[in-house]
Amino acid sequence: MYDLKTKENDNSVIEFIENVDSPKKREDAYRLLDIFTETTGYQAKMWGPSIIGFGSYHYKYDSGHEGDAPLVGFSPRKAKISLYFATGDTDREALLKEFGKHTSGKACVYINKVADIDVEVLKALINQSVVFLKERYSTT
Repeated sequence: MYDLKTKENDNSVIEFIENVDSPKKREDAYRLLDIFTETTGYQAKMWGPSIIGFGSYHYKYDSGHEGDAPLVGFSPRKAKISLYFATGDTDREALLKEFGKHTSGKACVYINKVADIDVEVLKALINQSVVFLKERYSTT
């Protein structure tokens, strides 16, 4: 059976942010912590060793694989800051056109710094992702 590495845990979010090497990334992580907390209404939790997540949902694929994941989250990684949103939400692309400097993958949007993006569009992306997942899955 596949064992998920990215599980919610009791590690300290603040301690994790304090250990971010770059002072600018640390500052951006605190800014994102405030934005995500205020926008979602959820308390930040660590997921695995490096993802700060908000809320959670339980998924189950047709293959039988299932698990829990944060509704939204972020990780201040060395190269870029990863922002985690719902996979499969086709409406995300419209918002990303107005988001600012970023690159994106299936579930992640990558930014260099918060100053590169429109924070109001970030809030809209967070809300859109939470609504999308709540409509499809069991959430907490």
